[in-house]
Amino acid sequence: MAVELCLLLLLFCGSTISEVQPIYKPPPGTLDFGFVPAKTYDTGAYHEPGPIGILFKVVHAFLYLVQPNPFPQDLIRKLAQQKFGNTQGDYQKAIYYEIGFIVSAALGLLFILLLPLVGLCFCMCRCCDNCGGEMHQRQKKNADCQRSCFATFLFVASLIISIGVLCAYAANQHLTNQVRGAKKLVNSNFKDLKVFLNDTPAQIDYLVSQYNTTKDKALSDLNNVGPLLGSRVQEQLGKEVRPALDAALTMAGAIRETKEALENVSVSVEVLQEGTERLHGNLTDVKMHLSNTLNDSACAAAQAASTCNIIRNSLNQLNINANFSGLPGVSSQLAKVNDVLKIDLSSLVQKGYAAFNDTPDLVVNQTKNILSDIKNVLESIGSNISNFTKTLPVQKIIADLTVYLTQSEAYVQDYFPVVEQYDFYRWLGCLILCCMVVLIVIFYYLGLLCGTCGYDKHASPTTRGCISNTGGNFLMAGVGFSFLFSWVLMIVVVLTFVTGGNIEKLVCEPFEDKTLFKVLDTPYLLNQHWKNYLSGILFKNPNINLTFEKVYSDCKENKGIYTSLHLDHLFNINEFLNISMYTEDVALRIEHIQINLSKIILLDEIGKENLLNFSSSGIEGINFGAYLTEINKSVTKVDLLSFANDLEARADQLPKGALENALKGHANNIRMIHSQQVVPLEQAMSTLNQSIRLLKRTSSELTVKVKNVISAVNAAQLLINNNASLVIVQETKKYMDTIIGYFEQYIEWVKESIAMEVAACKPIANVIDTAVDIFLCSYVTDSVNTFWFGLGGSSMFLIPAIIFAVKLSKYYRRMDTEDVYDDMENGNNGYHKEHLYGIHNPVITSSVEQW
Repeated sequence: MAVELCLLLLLFCGSTISEVQPIYKPPPGTLDFGFVPAKTYDTGAYHEPGPIGILFKVVHAFLYLVQPNPFPQDLIRKLAQQKFGNTQGDYQKAIYYEIGFIVSAALGLLFILLLPLVGLCFCMCRCCDNCGGEMHQRQKKNADCQRSCFATFLFVASLIISIGVLCAYAANQHLTNQVRGAKKLVNSNFKDLKVFLNDTPAQIDYLVSQYNTTKDKALSDLNNVGPLLGSRVQEQLGKEVRPALDAALTMAGAIRETKEALENVSVSVEVLQEGTERLHGNLTDVKMHLSNTLNDSACAAAQAASTCNIIRNSLNQLNINANFSGLPGVSSQLAKVNDVLKIDLSSLVQKGYAAFNDTPDLVVNQTKNILSDIKNVLESIGSNISNFTKTLPVQKIIADLTVYLTQSEAYVQDYFPVVEQYDFYRWLGCLILCCMVVLIVIFYYLGLLCGTCGYDKHASPTTRGCISNTGGNFLMAGVGFSFLFSWVLMIVVVLTFVTGGNIEKLVCEPFEDKTLFKVLDTPYLLNQHWKNYLSGILFKNPNINLTFEKVYSDCKENKGIYTSLHLDHLFNINEFLNISMYTEDVALRIEHIQINLSKIILLDEIGKENLLNFSSSGIEGINFGAYLTEINKSVTKVDLLSFANDLEARADQLPKGALENALKGHANNIRMIHSQQVVPLEQAMSTLNQSIRLLKRTSSELTVKVKNVISAVNAAQLLINNNASLVIVQETKKYMDTIIGYFEQYIEWVKESIAMEVAACKPIANVIDTAVDIFLCSYVTDSVNTFWFGLGGSSMFLIPAIIFAVKLSKYYRRMDTEDVYDDMENGNNGYHKEHLYGIHNPVITSSVEQW
């Protein structure tokens, strides 16, 4: 029932995506759908063991030395398919793979069998005063060296045993601590699964609600069909219409400028004619008065004669240079241009602009009915989506799964105290094993301590002190307990080694590199009739390529469960978001938009006739050469200011008197004529020059220019009247693509959200990681492997410790008999007197008698 409920939820999660292939690929504006609401999962499926992780790595390295072979995928597949053993090679491959474990386990079994047997024989042998059981020690010259070596070796062996038991104890305690802390991790996984269930409906509702964003944007564009579609049409037509109207408006401005220029020419010519006539009369008077002054007797004097002659010879320069009286008039051209200006061409062109700028309003008015139908279609899409989601039994599915999850959590919570109780028994048993080793090591340390501290090198073997003798007894006690406990320790080591090592090699390492998933994904492995087991369970269709590895990897990356489990094969959700029929309906309605722009008149016939009248105004017939010839001349033959300055300078050369003053008076009079008459004439000539040149530019190919303007306007009008439908169709297609593009964006966003965000299955991967990677491998297997590694090392070093302890105890224990030496015999100490060997020691005898 639980599996069925899970599948129903997965179906529902998958029912929010469409497989509709987009028909159009427009570049619409990007819609902002926001972020799918998602809560953060608490479980961090990663375990950091801390300082003990160094021991774990050492154990892993040791296991690699024992078992360096790769994961036996073929053997596991045959074992799962119950085909293992069909060929002789299978057993050979299995033995080859397990050879490291087999050899190590064999050595352990040999240890278990032989060490108790050796201990029994050793005890019986010593009871017969053999194997060091005789309380007699032969003195040797290197006895101190041997004792030191044996003590050192025993200390080193005891130290190694101590390190091993510490490792075993640390692993034992670590496993207990992790088991006690696993409850929090389990609760975190259940919490994440509840969040996964409870958060999914809200995510689905959010996806459905974001259709309103698409609809609102589409409605906004439809309500702004004038600025959008109308402006697009206007923009395309404007590429030809606006230049034509601009040219017509420019020509209207040229007509006004022509009128002003003709008026300026007429006035300037009249001013110049009158001015030059008046200037000529004034210059004539000046020449006459100067001539009379130069005829004065004062000029006959020798000092003034030459100066007066020079002035007299220059009088001919005082005359006008330009003659404007012969220039033709422009009154006829001006009259024709004034007739042209009676019609306001600029106003006519502005009307054309206004009519063309009303294109968006024309579009709005002519598309009201169609846009209303499109809006109704959009509203119906939203209603269908909402109605469909309401028919899904979301709350029932969530409620059933939540009940199942709650029951599972309660079951785990009920049995967790049992797990902790059994773990306590395990911890106590492992602690007892560690205490066995600790007891042995304590005897060895006490024996070393007492023996080293109580040893007196001057005492004979039969006279050794109580402390030294106690040290030897401690050592022999350690040996005895070693024989008693070692085989028990090794049994535990072998069992945990074979179990934990194989779990590490056959489960943990393949799980870490995903090789285990590849084995599980082997076709027909778990079911001989199914190619893909997972798809066969979920979809009843084993031909769908759905693998454990892909599902685990996708969930590990927190992808949506719809993508991870390929739920598109289980539920056809086209009915939910199959908006293709609606978009096609929208597209057809938009394509049927008919926009008539024939009411737009860019320039009527009156305006065109006005342009033609301007071209025939006759301004091109003006004699511009005659005007420019006179304009380029100066007003007078000589610069009157220069002449007046020169006259005044020459007057200064004359003797002081009436002649000098008279000449200076004539110079001032010339200056006054220049300022009052010549300067205004020069200004009038400048105005005439500008106007003539403007008229010359305007009249150049005027007829051709006017015809071009009229042709451009006619072409633009023809485009609006006849060819605008093609432009309207093109722009309507783009407008339609934009509207449809909003729905495509929504579909793509839903797809991406379903694939990556909705019902993200990270909790499922976390449950697998928690069960296998963390609990089984990191908590249990690593701790168990470290336990047997430490305990096994300690057990193995019990053998050299036994040997060194037995050897060393001879040097610490008090002997019953001793060797007797004759210091004078052969002149050398330390030689054993064979005939005295084994003589009863009176010291020992007296001591025993006293006790």
